[in-house]
Amino acid sequence: MNEHVRRLIDVLETDATAAQQQDWSGIESELQVRLPDDYKEFIERVGGGWVDGYLYILAPSSPNQHYDLAKSSAEREEAHEDIFDVEDKPAQLDPAGSRIVPWGTTDNGEWLSWRILPGQEPTEFAVLINEARGDRREFHELGFAEYLSAVLLREIQSDILSSAFPCSPHDFRKFTYTP
Repeated sequence: MNEHVRRLIDVLETDATAAQQQDWSGIESELQVRLPDDYKEFIERVGGGWVDGYLYILAPSSPNQHYDLAKSSAEREEAHEDIFDVEDKPAQLDPAGSRIVPWGTTDNGEWLSWRILPGQEPTEFAVLINEARGDRREFHELGFAEYLSAVLLREIQSDILSSAFPCSPHDFRKFTYTP
């Protein structure tokens, strides 16, 4: 198991025994991007869910349609097109062909995404956090599991995410079906 995925599972104190096989080639084809292995391993071992009553980890084929990876990605891509029609792209997104693919969101409306630059391997994707009602962004040159476990352990403090996040002890709730 990836060391960062193991650490994240340990920090969340969640069950990682229920395998949730995914059609990754189909999902990646739909998104037109190869997803990072740490994210895929976490989703297969744990699944998507709600962290500390605040942060939602998106998942393919999520039983809660509001947190489906492909659906959220399509919605965010359209939103970014609209946003960047009226405001300048941050320099970190300037290279032609750069993409933003979400992997999480919050109760406040912030989005946690991968920033994908042309030619990058999935292990090189940075974490991008967008402010909900503003134009502030944070970039972290870490992968999904490494970033999220560091935030949950308070090794990294975000200026965008809620100051009440994370909680202690942590509470992880797997998604259930929502029509």
